[in-house]
Amino acid sequence: MAEPADFQQKQYAFAAHIRDPKHNPAPPGIEDRRMAVYRELFFNNLFNLLSSTFPVLKKIHRDDQWRRLIREFMIHHQAETPYFLEIPKEFLTFLQSTYPGSADDFPFLLELAHYEWVELELSVSEAENDWQRIDPNGDLVAGVPIKSKLAYIIEYQYPVQKISTSYLPTEPGEQPTYLSVYRKADDELGFMELNPVTARLLQLIDENEDEKSGKELLLILAKESNYAEPETMVAHGADAMQQMKESEIILGTLIPVTER
Repeated sequence: MAEPADFQQKQYAFAAHIRDPKHNPAPPGIEDRRMAVYRELFFNNLFNLLSSTFPVLKKIHRDDQWRRLIREFMIHHQAETPYFLEIPKEFLTFLQSTYPGSADDFPFLLELAHYEWVELELSVSEAENDWQRIDPNGDLVAGVPIKSKLAYIIEYQYPVQKISTSYLPTEPGEQPTYLSVYRKADDELGFMELNPVTARLLQLIDENEDEKSGKELLLILAKESNYAEPETMVAHGADAMQQMKESEIILGTLIPVTER
């Protein structure tokens, strides 16, 4: 294989120095004062972007810890996108795959990073709900309930929505944390904490390819959970679906093909 051209070698040396100036010297012939401008520019751009995308993650770390994480990202991760807004996803991928780890890392580091990234993902998502097939006033029990494409169902081992500088759990919760993170029609973001039953109900609604009614789905859920009084499950489920509709997690019911 041919050796890279001289200008390419300088580019590689320049990039290596920007990523890891402690272990890679700057290309020869460039004044350090000028290199310092690039070192600070690249690092500060990443610092500002990731700090705004992962505000809780930043806040619970000391400044030196947070800077070390970003430097590790620069050193060890090979990004696969040129788009600035996709860098936070690259950071999440880095934490999940190539991050070497540190003894003082929080045990919930990956889950909190994912939770904060989901908010960005939702805020820029181009997914659209097909309102031509949705009746916003439909009966959620008698009809076929429809989940918003802008509502995610996520399971975590830690209660990530509660983490702050005053609450830093060291062990997973006794039960998993189920959340629906959603974006409303006015682009407001929110989350709803679910219990295992409502999380499963929302999953059944999302995967309802056979277009079962809300009542049919609730009876399936009652059978799965060995619920003694299925009709009581239907009543409780109707209330849960109405709460999710008020948050725009559920949008309404499917309009029959003959009525569209």
